[in-house]
Parts: sequence; C-alpha cells; structure tokens
Amino acid sequence: MSSTAANTAATETAAPNPADMPFTVPVTDRLTYHFLIAVDIEGYSKLSTAQQKQVQQDLHQILETAAAAAGLDRRTWLRQVGGDGEMAILPPDTDGLLVLVSYPRALATALAELNRERRPPIRLRVAMHHGPLSDGLFGAVGQAPIVVARLLDSQELRDELRADPVREMALIVSSSLYSDIVETGFEGLAPEEFHPVEITAKGASFPGRIHRGTR
Repeated sequence: MSSTAANTAATETAAPNPADMPFTVPVTDRLTYHFLIAVDIEGYSKLSTAQQKQVQQDLHQILETAAAAAGLDRRTWLRQVGGDGEMAILPPDTDGLLVLVSYPRALATALAELNRERRPPIRLRVAMHHGPLSDGLFGAVGQAPIVVARLLDSQELRDELRADPVREMALIVSSSLYSDIVETGFEGLAPEEFHPVEITAKGASFPGRIHRGTR
C-alpha cells in the first residue's frame, strides 16, 4: 500500500475529535415535578476500604428491600450515587403517601433487620423534597436537587442523629413537603412529630422539618 493510501485509510478509521463534535442538550426546556429522596451513611469516611465496600453492599440491600416493601420500583428511579449514599429522583406520578409514609417505615424496618447482625450498625440520614427539575448533561438541574442536598448535609440533621446513640435513622423533609403532605394527616402522618429547623448554607435559607419519631 502506498503511503498516500495508508494515510487515507488511517484518516477514515480515526476516532472523531471531540472538539469537532456538535454540542447537544439532552432535553430542551422540559420541566417536571418529582419527589426526591437522598440518603447518607454516618461516619463513612472513617471506615477502611474493605468496610466501605461492605457498607455499600449493605446499603444497597437496605434500599432495595425498603422500596419493594413500600410498593416502589427502584428500577424507575433516576439515581445519582456517591460513595456514602445516593440521591434518587422518582417518577412524576409517584404516590406521595408511599414516599412519606410507606417508604420511611420500610426503610427503618430494613435497616433494623440488617443491623441486628451487624457491628458497627449502619446509621442513616435521610432527606426528602419535591419540586421542579430539568435534565442536564451532568444530572438533574434546578432548585429541587439543591434543596434535598442541603437538607441532607445540614448540621441540624447530623446533630439529630448523633444526639441519640441508639437511633439508626434521622429523617428531614422540606417545609413544602411538610405542608403539602404531612399536614394532611393521611395514613397516620402526625405533623406534631416534625419540628421546624431553618438551615443556612451557601448564603441561602432552607426551611425543613425533622421527624422526631424515626428510630
């Protein structure tokens, strides 16, 4: 093969230069409302590599078991995972009572069951919110993912879990979720079990309600 032909063949089979490829937006101006659930493991960074691997496997089992028990299908969730937890975006038509009533109860049960044979026990922080969001190149965009992340990472929720060494799970919901669903009183929801907190992060305020009764 001549050098010219070889160069032509190489050019035809070479991978495209990313700089030459067009920029595309995954979805154009589409805004939908979703429930968001974020979970985080307390003390994850203090674990050894082997312990981190095991606790991830255990957390996966807990979340799968809880969702199934609550009648929720995790296969339909958009999940953004991290080393010590995940943020899940549920389908737009999800029943709010399954999220606010059935899921926390099932999660607490699954966590307690696993911790019976586990030392040290897994302790979880859980945050819930609902609101509008849109698709982005690096995940969901909008205020809803930001709100649930700020609630989950708040010092108030961390302190709530640390205050009781026996407690395995601490739950916080956004103030809007509290107003829209908790205050209905449906399915045994007790508004008096949620106490208000005002979380400040990154120069913004994020009001929420921490559930006193989740153990």
